[in-house]
Amino acid sequence: MPVTKTAKRALRGSVKKQSVNKIALTRLEVAIKKAKTTKSKKDIEKAFSLTDKTAKIKAIHKNKSARIKSQLSKIK
Repeated sequence: MPVTKTAKRALRGSVKKQSVNKIALTRLEVAIKKAKTTKSKKDIEKAFSLTDKTAKIKAIHKNKSARIKSQLSKIK
């Protein structure tokens, strides 16, 4: 457990960021799975959008985002 005041504050921030990132990653994984199975244009575009949003909040690296979008664009 953190001892100093700033360490406690940093821990609170880390927990909040972790929960936000986990939600974003889960939504992205579900969207990618759905896009790969249904192969509909709407689902692929939704996965593209979520990929960009997840990369924007830095939950995933921008190159991983590009790689995912490349893989999904081959499905079309």
